[in-house]
Amino acid sequence: MSDVKNILLAGVGGQGILLASEVISEVMLLAGLDVKKNEIHGMSQRGGSVVSHVRYGEKVFSSIIPEGEVDILFSFELLETCRYLPLMRKNGQVIASDWQISPPAVARGVLPYPEKLVENIKQQFPASVVVDGLNLALAAGNPKTVNTVLLGVLSKTLTFDRSLWLTALERMIPKRLMDVNMRAFEMGCGEA
Repeated sequence: MSDVKNILLAGVGGQGILLASEVISEVMLLAGLDVKKNEIHGMSQRGGSVVSHVRYGEKVFSSIIPEGEVDILFSFELLETCRYLPLMRKNGQVIASDWQISPPAVARGVLPYPEKLVENIKQQFPASVVVDGLNLALAAGNPKTVNTVLLGVLSKTLTFDRSLWLTALERMIPKRLMDVNMRAFEMGCGEA
């Protein structure tokens, strides 16, 4: 059995997915682990799907998570969360924001936005944590900090020392944005 752990980040372009994957990777590097990261950009600048694979362990050979081996699905939007549930391990965990961004067919009124997505996620993966990421980010002072809210939730799920998370955030986030991001991180910690 492999010691490699797999985190799949999913969302829509502009939500801070790539920054979050950088912070997670930095935490793993600071912990002395081997880390491989891969990013797949759809039409990210136009609100399309963005996915990032983060794999860590003693020795990681590939940056792509094999199907059925996602340990944690770290997601920023509910439809994107549900899109990637089939890639999860049986006892995997979802950490997600309940944010709903209407795809074009929903926005045009051609299709309804699916109902009961959070219930579906929690039924399949009972250990999941789904938070109101946007309102928490707004309460922190910036709606663009949903990613940092979710990083706070993840930090309470993984067993890495808090100081590693704080160091990674300081290294990856511009100094002028640290205060608001630290508030967002703490709000996420409180939701885990």
